[in-house]
Amino acid sequence: MARKITSRRARARGICFTAQVWKEGSAYVAYSPELDISSAGDSSTQARVRLREAVTLFLEEAARKGSLAEILSEAGFRKQGNTYRSHRIILRETIRLAVPATV
Repeated sequence: MARKITSRRARARGICFTAQVWKEGSAYVAYSPELDISSAGDSSTQARVRLREAVTLFLEEAARKGSLAEILSEAGFRKQGNTYRSHRIILRETIRLAVPATV
């Protein structure tokens, strides 16, 4: 009888999250609004790589502490198959308002 071998990667769950990147001075900042995690680097690519590392470490620590499911649920993630997905953004726009003058 053949034994089914499942790799760790095949059993692993995935997560899809947003990465927003902007420039502050000479640094690039990458930010995940769903998880409220950010990182920075000397380039957009480096900032995104570091954000992936920061999110990975955060998720691993939350799993180790037993709070991963609660954290993902509170952040709006739902499990779909082997992937956690956040709510679908249907509109993104910039809104301009006047700021009241201060005394």
